[in-house]
Amino acid sequence: MKLVYPAVFYPNQEQEGYTVIFPDLPGCVTFGNDLADSIDMAMDAASGWVLTELEDGNPIPTASSINDITPDEPDSFVSMISLDMEAYAQKYGSKSVRKNATIPAWMDTFIEKNNLSISKILQDAVLQIYQKQQFA
Repeated sequence: MKLVYPAVFYPNQEQEGYTVIFPDLPGCVTFGNDLADSIDMAMDAASGWVLTELEDGNPIPTASSINDITPDEPDSFVSMISLDMEAYAQKYGSKSVRKNATIPAWMDTFIEKNNLSISKILQDAVLQIYQKQQFA
Protein backbone atom coordinates (compact mmCIF):
# COMPACT_ATOMS: atom_id res chain seq x y z
CA MET A 1 0.00 0.00 0.00
CA LYS A 2 1.38 3.37 -1.00
CA LEU A 3 0.24 6.48 0.84
CA VAL A 4 0.98 10.18 0.44
CA TYR A 5 0.66 12.77 3.21
CA PRO A 6 1.40 16.49 3.32
CA ALA A 7 4.22 17.44 5.67
CA VAL A 8 5.09 20.91 6.93
CA PHE A 9 8.82 21.70 7.04
CA TYR A 10 9.89 24.34 9.56
CA PRO A 11 13.48 25.58 9.33
CA ASN A 12 15.28 25.24 12.63
CA GLN A 13 16.47 28.64 13.77
CA GLU A 14 19.20 27.40 16.17
CA GLN A 15 20.86 24.88 13.85
CA GLU A 16 20.60 23.73 10.28
CA GLY A 17 17.84 21.39 9.31
CA TYR A 18 14.08 21.20 9.57
CA THR A 19 11.43 20.12 12.00
CA VAL A 20 8.71 18.22 10.13
CA ILE A 21 5.11 17.74 11.24
CA PHE A 22 2.23 15.88 9.65
CA PRO A 23 -1.09 17.68 10.19
CA ASP A 24 -3.03 14.46 9.44
CA LEU A 25 -0.99 12.27 11.80
CA PRO A 26 -1.42 13.63 15.36
CA GLY A 27 1.85 13.70 17.27
CA CYS A 28 3.97 12.67 14.28
CA VAL A 29 6.95 15.05 14.44
CA THR A 30 10.56 14.55 13.38
CA PHE A 31 13.73 16.48 12.62
CA GLY A 32 16.49 16.28 10.01
CA ASN A 33 19.93 17.88 9.81
CA ASP A 34 19.35 19.16 6.27
CA LEU A 35 16.56 18.97 3.69
CA ALA A 36 17.46 15.50 2.38
CA ASP A 37 17.80 14.11 5.91
CA SER A 38 14.53 15.78 6.90
CA ILE A 39 12.70 14.10 4.02
CA ASP A 40 14.16 10.69 4.98
CA MET A 41 13.26 11.22 8.62
CA ALA A 42 9.75 12.33 7.64
CA MET A 43 9.21 9.19 5.56
CA ASP A 44 10.40 7.02 8.45
CA ALA A 45 8.37 8.83 11.12
CA ALA A 46 5.14 8.83 9.12
CA SER A 47 5.59 5.19 8.08
CA GLY A 48 6.14 4.18 11.70
CA TRP A 49 3.08 6.16 12.80
CA VAL A 50 0.87 4.54 10.16
CA LEU A 51 2.27 1.04 10.78
CA THR A 52 1.49 1.33 14.50
CA GLU A 53 -2.09 2.32 13.68
CA LEU A 54 -2.47 -0.58 11.25
CA GLU A 55 -1.02 -3.12 13.71
CA ASP A 56 -3.35 -1.81 16.43
CA GLY A 57 -6.32 -2.30 14.08
CA ASN A 58 -7.06 1.41 13.79
CA PRO A 59 -8.06 3.15 10.57
CA ILE A 60 -5.45 5.40 9.05
CA PRO A 61 -6.37 9.04 8.44
CA THR A 62 -7.23 10.32 5.01
CA ALA A 63 -4.59 12.68 3.67
CA SER A 64 -5.44 16.35 3.37
CA SER A 65 -4.96 18.15 0.10
CA ILE A 66 -1.65 19.99 -0.06
CA ASN A 67 -3.67 23.10 -0.97
CA ASP A 68 -5.50 22.94 2.37
CA ILE A 69 -2.31 23.15 4.46
CA THR A 70 -0.87 26.60 5.13
CA PRO A 71 2.34 26.88 7.15
CA ASP A 72 2.08 29.36 10.00
CA GLU A 73 5.73 30.48 10.10
CA PRO A 74 7.90 32.33 7.58
CA ASP A 75 10.27 30.22 5.44
CA SER A 76 8.30 27.04 6.20
CA PHE A 77 6.77 25.05 3.37
CA VAL A 78 4.55 22.05 2.64
CA SER A 79 5.63 19.02 0.65
CA MET A 80 4.02 15.68 -0.03
CA ILE A 81 5.76 12.64 1.48
CA SER A 82 5.30 9.21 -0.11
CA LEU A 83 5.10 6.12 2.10
CA ASP A 84 5.63 2.54 0.91
CA MET A 85 3.88 0.71 3.72
CA GLU A 86 4.50 -2.81 2.39
CA ALA A 87 8.27 -2.30 2.29
CA TYR A 88 8.27 -0.56 5.69
CA ALA A 89 6.15 -3.31 7.31
CA GLN A 90 8.42 -6.03 5.92
CA LYS A 91 11.41 -4.33 7.47
CA TYR A 92 10.00 -3.04 10.77
CA GLY A 93 6.60 -4.63 11.40
CA SER A 94 6.03 -6.52 14.62
CA LYS A 95 2.96 -8.35 13.42
CA SER A 96 3.60 -12.08 13.40
CA VAL A 97 3.95 -13.82 10.07
CA ARG A 98 3.61 -17.51 9.38
CA LYS A 99 6.78 -19.37 8.33
CA ASN A 100 7.21 -23.02 7.47
CA ALA A 101 10.03 -24.95 9.13
CA THR A 102 11.27 -28.49 8.65
CA ILE A 103 12.79 -30.31 11.62
CA PRO A 104 13.94 -33.88 12.24
CA ALA A 105 11.30 -36.24 13.62
CA TRP A 106 13.17 -36.69 16.91
CA MET A 107 12.97 -32.92 17.53
CA ASP A 108 9.25 -32.97 16.87
CA THR A 109 8.85 -35.82 19.34
CA PHE A 110 10.91 -33.94 21.95
CA ILE A 111 8.87 -30.76 21.42
CA GLU A 112 5.58 -32.65 21.77
CA LYS A 113 6.69 -34.57 24.89
CA ASN A 114 7.88 -31.39 26.60
CA ASN A 115 4.90 -29.28 25.54
CA LEU A 116 7.19 -26.69 23.93
CA SER A 117 6.28 -24.05 21.37
CA ILE A 118 8.34 -24.28 18.18
CA SER A 119 7.37 -20.68 17.38
CA LYS A 120 8.71 -19.45 20.73
CA ILE A 121 11.91 -21.47 20.37
CA LEU A 122 12.52 -20.08 16.87
CA GLN A 123 11.78 -16.50 17.95
CA ASP A 124 14.14 -16.79 20.92
CA ALA A 125 16.93 -18.26 18.77
CA VAL A 126 16.62 -15.61 16.06
CA LEU A 127 16.44 -12.83 18.67
CA GLN A 128 19.62 -14.13 20.30
CA ILE A 129 21.46 -14.16 16.94
CA TYR A 130 20.10 -10.70 16.11
CA GLN A 131 21.25 -9.25 19.44
CA LYS A 132 24.74 -10.73 19.05
CA GLN A 133 25.06 -9.09 15.63
CA GLN A 134 23.77 -5.74 16.89
CA PHE A 135 26.21 -5.57 19.78
CA ALA A 136 29.22 -7.17 18.09
